[in-house]
Amino acid sequence: MSLTRRQVTSAALAAVPLAGRSPERQRTAYIAGDSTAAQKYADAAPETGWGMALPFFLRTSVKVANHAVNGRSSKSFVDEGRLDAILAEIRAGDLLLVQFAHNDEKSADPTRYTEPWTTYQDYLRRYIDGARAHGARPVLVTPVERRKFDADGNAVPTHGDYPAAMRALAKEERVPLLDIEALSLALWQRLGVEATKTYFNWTDTEQDNTHFNPPGAVAVARLVARESLRTRVLAPRDVVRLHDEIPLSWINWPPASDS
Repeated sequence: MSLTRRQVTSAALAAVPLAGRSPERQRTAYIAGDSTAAQKYADAAPETGWGMALPFFLRTSVKVANHAVNGRSSKSFVDEGRLDAILAEIRAGDLLLVQFAHNDEKSADPTRYTEPWTTYQDYLRRYIDGARAHGARPVLVTPVERRKFDADGNAVPTHGDYPAAMRALAKEERVPLLDIEALSLALWQRLGVEATKTYFNWTDTEQDNTHFNPPGAVAVARLVARESLRTRVLAPRDVVRLHDEIPLSWINWPPASDS
C-alpha cells in the first residue's frame, strides 16, 4: 500500500531531532534562494548576499552551504535541478532554509513566475517534501524587503501576497517560519530613508534598492540567526555574536568562477 504525502511527512517529522538535543555530528544549513542571499564574487563587490554573513553568527556545530543563485525563483531553482543537487547531499538533521519571491513576482517571465496562492505554494512544497524525505528540517524564510519609502518616509512592503502565502503554507505544513520580510521592513523603518542607503548596494555608479552591501548583509543575517533561535530552529549553543559588532573585513568575495 502506498503512503500519502501526509503520512510520509509525519514519519519524517518524527525522525527530525529537536533543537535542544545533543547532535551526533555537525549539521549543515543549506540555503535555497535568490540574489539577496547568494554568494557574490570579486567582480560584484561590494554587493553581498546575507548568506555570506550567516556563518558569522553560527558556531562550528552548524556550517552553511549556500546554494542561493542570482535571478532564481522557487520555480526556476527547481527546474534547473538546483533543489535536486541539494537533496543529493542533505542528510538527516540538516536544515534547508528556503527564501524566494523576488523573482517569482516577475509575471512577464514564464520561466520564473509563480502565482502566490497556487504555483508558489506548490513549488515551496517540493522543498518541504524533499527535505523531510531525507530526515532534514525545512525552514521557510519570507523574502527580505527591498528599500522603498513613501512620501511620508514610511517603509513600504513590495512583495504583494507572497509573504502571506508563505506564512499560510508554513502554518498548514507545520514548518518553522523565519519572517524576515516583516523584520527587515521594521528595520528599514527604524533606520529611515537616508540611513538605509548605507545598507544597500549604493555606489557612485549604482543605486540598488534590492541587494545589500556588507553592513546590510550582516544586518539581515543577524535577523535570520536571531529568528532561528527564537523559533527553536537553532539551539542557544548553535549561535554566537548576536549582539556583537561584526568586522566588515570578515566579508570575502572570492575570484569569479567560470563554472
